[in-house]
Amino acid sequence: MLLSRVGSGVIDIATYGLTGVILILLGIRLITNEAQLSVLTVVAMASAMLILPTTVETLTRGVSPGKFITGIKVVRDDGGPVRFRQAFVRALVGTVEIWVTFGAAAVITSLVNARGKRLGDLLAGTYAARIRGSELPLQPLLMPPDLARWAESADIRRLPDALAVQARVFLSRTGTLQPQSRVRAAYALAAAVEPYVAPPPPWGANPERFLAAVLVARRDREYASSLRRQEQEAEQAERMRELPFGVTDYS
Repeated sequence: MLLSRVGSGVIDIATYGLTGVILILLGIRLITNEAQLSVLTVVAMASAMLILPTTVETLTRGVSPGKFITGIKVVRDDGGPVRFRQAFVRALVGTVEIWVTFGAAAVITSLVNARGKRLGDLLAGTYAARIRGSELPLQPLLMPPDLARWAESADIRRLPDALAVQARVFLSRTGTLQPQSRVRAAYALAAAVEPYVAPPPPWGANPERFLAAVLVARRDREYASSLRRQEQEAEQAERMRELPFGVTDYS
C-alpha cells in the first residue's frame, strides 16, 4: 500500500504541478510588472497545491489522478466517502507535508502509523483503501442467531445502493477501525437503515448484528426471488416450445 501511495503522490504532484506551470505560461503574456507576476505565481501555486487537489477529491469522493491509476481511494474512518472538509484538510496539510518536504514527512508518518496514515489523514479522519486488487476481500455475512426470527418476519424494503454498499463495506472492515470510530459508524448506519425495516429490531439489538441481519435477509430474499423468476421463465419457454393442441409434428 505504501508503494501505491508514493506512486500516487508522484503522479499527483506531476499533474497538479504541470497545471500550475501551464497557468503561469498562459498568464505571463498579460503581465506588465513584477507585482502582477507575484500575484500570478501565488495563484498558480495555490491552484496546484490546494484548490485543485481539494476540488478533485471532493468531486470524485476521494480519487485523484494518481489514486485512480494506482487503484486506491481515500475514505473516511467510518468507510464513507470524503466530503469537502476532509479533502480541504488533506490538501491544506499536504502543502507542507508533501510539497514543502517533497513527500518525506508523509512517508515517515505513514511508516510509523499502523494504518499507513499520513498527517493529513490523521487530522481529516481519513485513510487510503484499495479499490482494485484489494488485499482485504469482503468477508461473507451470516445471519446473527439472535435476530434470525425477527428478520424472517420483518418487512425489509430495498436499501438505497449507496447505503447498502456502505453498510456491507463497514461490516467487512470492522476489525481495521478504531473502537470509537467503529461504534459511531455502527450506530449511524443502523439509524440510516432502520427506516427501511418494520417492525424495528428488538430493543437493545447490537447495531452491527442488526446491519448484518438486514443485509443477509435482503440477500436471501433477492436470491430466492431470482430463482423463482428463473423457474417461471423456464416454464414459459417450455410451454412456448410445445406444439398447439391438435397439431402433429411430422419432422
